[in-house]
Amino acid sequence: MMMSSYGPDYNNKDKVIFILGATATGKSKLSIDFASNIQAEIINSDKIQVYKGLDIVTNKMNESERQGVPHHLLGFIEDPDADFTIDDFRYHVETTIERIRERGRIPIVVGGSNTYIEALVEQPNNRFRSKYDCCFLWLDVSLPIHFEYVGKRVDQMVEAGLVDEIREMFEEGADYTRGIRRAIGVHELEPYFLAERNLDNNVDLETLLRASIEETKENTCKLVIRQLQKIQRLKNELKWEIHRIDATCVFEKSGKEAQDAWEKLVLRPSLEIVSDFLQGNNNNMRAHENKNEKRLNILRDIDSRFEMRGRELVTESLRRKPI
Repeated sequence: MMMSSYGPDYNNKDKVIFILGATATGKSKLSIDFASNIQAEIINSDKIQVYKGLDIVTNKMNESERQGVPHHLLGFIEDPDADFTIDDFRYHVETTIERIRERGRIPIVVGGSNTYIEALVEQPNNRFRSKYDCCFLWLDVSLPIHFEYVGKRVDQMVEAGLVDEIREMFEEGADYTRGIRRAIGVHELEPYFLAERNLDNNVDLETLLRASIEETKENTCKLVIRQLQKIQRLKNELKWEIHRIDATCVFEKSGKEAQDAWEKLVLRPSLEIVSDFLQGNNNNMRAHENKNEKRLNILRDIDSRFEMRGRELVTESLRRKPI
């Protein structure tokens, strides 16, 4: 399904697409698929991926995975201890959006730092909204399936060299509240690296490493919950019109079946929503979303479950599915 590009003067306000979602839900993949169908460029909105380094830990897309699609604000800060504030984020994103629109292309803002995204969109005096027409897509996965996948992904990152990558930048007594060291996995591995450096014979390094990895998985799941709660707030309290796409089926399958499910249940409805957004067909956008909701009859209504149960859902899910 190919869609033509739309220039900055189309339908009065310039268009900006946002792909929201918790970590490890396929946001980056969806953004690449979008860019293959529309004339688009991608702006990173992950506040940790803006830093250079720790590519495995922060799960940055490599050059091959980007498939030639221009990416912005990805690994561009050299100083690992530098503060990248909300004001910095707003300035860089707005500047990048303007440049992308000048080239007649569509900006796609992708990432899980929802506090930064809110600060961008909800600027005083409606400054951002008065300039840009926004489409918000929320890529979602049911929690038990999501938590299980998070555990597998951390294991894959460890196999890919996560421990060695963190070891290279480990500094005893470093400040884990600043810069790239806020990434989940860095602080969690500190006890292991300290014991390794001190050659403490009373410590079982293998056991300590396993504990650090398990803590990384647990803290990633906690991050997922915080991200989802933030999206719920944007949707329910701030009344953002967010189009939820349920990707649960994709994560329950593998290989060709997973790819087929992705194209049918995630990519196709997402492209329909975005196509109507770019053409100003808001009613059709809602119709596509409703049709997708009816077609996906799996683990519905995460919205109401969050409101009723909140953090109880986290505890229960973690108990059912070991991380």
